Amino acid sequence: MIIKQPDEKKSQIAALQALQARRDTSLETRKRIEQEIRNVKAGIKGEAEAAYEIDFHFGPSKNYTVIHDLRIECDGRVAQIDHMVINRFLDIWVCESKHFSEGIAINDHGECSAFYGGREYGVASPFEQNRRHIMVLKAAIKSGLAKLPTRLGFAIKPTMHSVVLISKNARISRPKAKIDGMDSIIKNDQFRSFVDRATDGDKNPLTIAKLIGPDTLEGFARSIAALHAPITFKWAAKFGLAEDPQPLSQPPSPPGNPAHDPYAPPTSWVPGQPMAASSATSIIEVTPAAQEGTRPKQKLICTKCSESVAYNVARFCWFNKPRFGGNVYCMECQKTV
Repeated sequence: MIIKQPDEKKSQIAALQALQARRDTSLETRKRIEQEIRNVKAGIKGEAEAAYEIDFHFGPSKNYTVIHDLRIECDGRVAQIDHMVINRFLDIWVCESKHFSEGIAINDHGECSAFYGGREYGVASPFEQNRRHIMVLKAAIKSGLAKLPTRLGFAIKPTMHSVVLISKNARISRPKAKIDGMDSIIKNDQFRSFVDRATDGDKNPLTIAKLIGPDTLEGFARSIAALHAPITFKWAAKFGLAEDPQPLSQPPSPPGNPAHDPYAPPTSWVPGQPMAASSATSIIEVTPAAQEGTRPKQKLICTKCSESVAYNVARFCWFNKPRFGGNVYCMECQKTV
């Protein structure tokens, strides 16, 4: 039975895309945000592929419980567990899913690499990552945050299994040397067989004594799912941007005394609305006197798309010369400059 579904993550992509479109986002920062968006999308895809296989095989069964996207905090440590499957013998498979579209390679020292465009690059070990997750899960259970089932007054201790799930279309290059954990990296579509082998291969006669009922299993799984502590992402802070930027319809005012601003529009003008035809500032050519000297004539027309530009938008471009090179751009074209 499925106890917890994955958290919604599309809002993270929307928040990152909104940061990309902000005027105060530099070109370099936009590139970093674009990479973050690709990472988030790849993570969502990898988790969705693994979740489909897990739900298909174990979701309808009362002998298994499934928990997706579980974040646990315990003793100052955090575990972000992608998937968890628990059976009635209290075997717990803790799964770390990775979307390495072109595959993963592990060398004789246990160091991991992935591939992109046919080129190899180093990645953090998913085996070590999952071991840390299991350590936090064990600590949470030991501290009593999740209550273990009991029999004859004694708590039944679970058995933890680490699994790394890779896309079924990816390649896995294993080392010749025997390294602990290599057998736990499998493709998504092999997970059911992996669980069956572990269950059928357990010859310990005491294992049957750990068997619990479906209701007890569900209660234990729900107590673990109740530990979920979702995270709030502060994307703006991560990329060095202000949390509350000035609205796009009101560009920042230049330094100086507004009362003597030679670029100031008429007091009756409302930001975001076109200026009246009778206004002296609505002429096509203007020669404002900038603080650093006299500015040459310049038409209120976008340099890129040749559309007419409102006076306040042109003024914003003039006072951001390092970014726009002294040219005038409409609000849409500013995003691509």
